[in-house]
Amino acid sequence: MLTQEWEPFADAIANAVNAENFVQMIYEFIKNQGILCGETYSGVVLVARDTRPSGEELLSAAIQGIRAVKGVMAVDMGILTTPQLHWMVRSRNKGMPATESDYYMQLSSSVKTLMGTRPGVQKSGPHIEGVVVDGANGVGAKKLYTLQQFLEGIQVNIRNSGGEGEGGLNDRVGADFVQKEKIAPCGFGGDDVGRRCASLDGDADRLVYFYISSPEKKSVELIDGDKILTLFAIFIKQQLNSIHNQEKVENSLALSLDQNPFKEECHSVTLGIVQTAYANGASTRYLRDLGLEVVFTSTGVKYLHEKATEYDIGIYFEANGHGTILFSKKFLLWLKAINEEFSSASTDSEQWRAVQRLLAVSSLINQAVGDALSGLLLVEVILHYLGWSIQTWNTLYQDLPSRQLKVKVADRTSVVTTDAETRVARPLGLQEAIDSEVAKYSMGRAFVRPSGTEDVVRVYAEALTQEAADSLGQAIAMHVRQFV
Repeated sequence: MLTQEWEPFADAIANAVNAENFVQMIYEFIKNQGILCGETYSGVVLVARDTRPSGEELLSAAIQGIRAVKGVMAVDMGILTTPQLHWMVRSRNKGMPATESDYYMQLSSSVKTLMGTRPGVQKSGPHIEGVVVDGANGVGAKKLYTLQQFLEGIQVNIRNSGGEGEGGLNDRVGADFVQKEKIAPCGFGGDDVGRRCASLDGDADRLVYFYISSPEKKSVELIDGDKILTLFAIFIKQQLNSIHNQEKVENSLALSLDQNPFKEECHSVTLGIVQTAYANGASTRYLRDLGLEVVFTSTGVKYLHEKATEYDIGIYFEANGHGTILFSKKFLLWLKAINEEFSSASTDSEQWRAVQRLLAVSSLINQAVGDALSGLLLVEVILHYLGWSIQTWNTLYQDLPSRQLKVKVADRTSVVTTDAETRVARPLGLQEAIDSEVAKYSMGRAFVRPSGTEDVVRVYAEALTQEAADSLGQAIAMHVRQFV
């Protein structure tokens, strides 16, 4: 059964009217799916917790619930980040080593390969000094300390690790705080001006970068998930260029038998960028100007992840810093075949190094879920590879000003959207009103979507100036009130 196919069942049991109804649905599901339940163990559930005080009690309750199911064994993996547990489940299902130590070894080995295949002598710059990481006083900071012991060539300075006097989890620290408030987290100040800084969130599945441009200002220059995605896309596109030995690479790269020096089967490599409508329009335009295919999905990681699996290499990120890179099994087998051909020929070339880099990226990035630790390391090695400072990275494009609003409504289900939530199908007339307002503004873009949890309609507006974005957002909010 595919992961996505479990969702209707998960929704149903989450909304069970009582305990009896809950148990009945469980038994029906077991029967329909042919799940074996007996005295011998037919299933294993991995569980873990983070560093919050409530973790022990919640973990104990979860283990008791799992053990109540006949034939299912709970395995306590200890204190972990959320992405580490996802990584372990994926690895075990693939028959691969899946301990915490294996996680660190795989990441550090990949970093070593990537650092060892950099072309030439790198430029000096602020990025060589290392990255300062805000750990959000969460579990990610503690795991980053452990990970450091396995790394070579990557310098990490950790703050807000949850130690005595450092504050509470996500309290004026962390990726969500920095991304929404656009100010430096606690523990960062004037002495950090110009330095490359990063923030994890509490359970380490989100990552944003930032730098302080002036000691007099509290605000920061934010490098959000859109720009992390762009950095990854640039790097991967360069490696594909090197493998195909072409000046320019298109979205779909066709290797004929004549073009392919390794005489593999003809293979078309597809590189896809997946975003939601909340991605800044400047990032989408920049990526498309690079010749990359950008597609949109509905809001939510489950939609982004599913769409990314349709490509040989699928990259997705939300602006909040949650995202990853997916590599298809077919593409990885193709890369490994090329790597073996080069190895047997005992030749060294930029093509071979590009193959090694992509294989290393596929091992470094967490393909199960967004992972701030593996994402942080990949950003660092790419910046080293390119010889870029964080300021250079930030100038790839300038974000368009935007405004997000919420409009309270009696019934959010009266608003129905289409085209990955970028267009309104119902109520009739609302989309035409939105289009009319957008046309009044230079670089204008806007959409509305019903909230998934409360009776509000969310409004997103984007334009060339902040004043224009604010005005556009208010005008569309007015139309929502009139139509809904």
